Amino acid sequence: MSDERIPPLRAPFPPEAAAVLRRMMPPGQAPIALFRMFARNVPMAAAMHGWGSYELGRNFSAGLRDREIVIDRVCALCHAEYEWGVHVARFAAKAGLDDAQIASLTHGASTDPCWESERDRLLIELSDALHAGGDIDDALWERLAAEFTDEQLLDLLMLGGWYHAISFVARATRLTPEPGTPRFEDFRPR
Repeated sequence: MSDERIPPLRAPFPPEAAAVLRRMMPPGQAPIALFRMFARNVPMAAAMHGWGSYELGRNFSAGLRDREIVIDRVCALCHAEYEWGVHVARFAAKAGLDDAQIASLTHGASTDPCWESERDRLLIELSDALHAGGDIDDALWERLAAEFTDEQLLDLLMLGGWYHAISFVARATRLTPEPGTPRFEDFRPR
């Protein structure tokens, strides 16, 4: 028996759910459990698809590495192992994140020696500040504004909030990790 509170749909999918699921995944890939769960509410899933496509798409103003640092950190801070595992499995290597950096994003701090780039450290500090207090203090904002454009800052703030929401849903529904995705324990600091 599964501990999932809202079990993901299983194939064969109802026609409206199948249509939205096809749009949510790259061609030829089976839909992940999170999307299959969202498809229990087709209007919500369809609405979320537009924003999710922007957050993970080419129009997002910050780069893949920036995006994945924020996503991995937010998911780790929220203890959302499901979503963290999906992103580490699918995007960490493409984003140039090594094992020490993944471990730091999961269990460490921006001051860990694996972070050589001020930009990377700022992204972690942004994620930490938003998670801890829902705000950015003036000193951190000044440092962020010196590194990122206004467009990028807006995107990064919204990205952090979006992945808080995704994390809340994945945790509260007790979503089972995707097969083959890493777990937090796989990246314990050495």
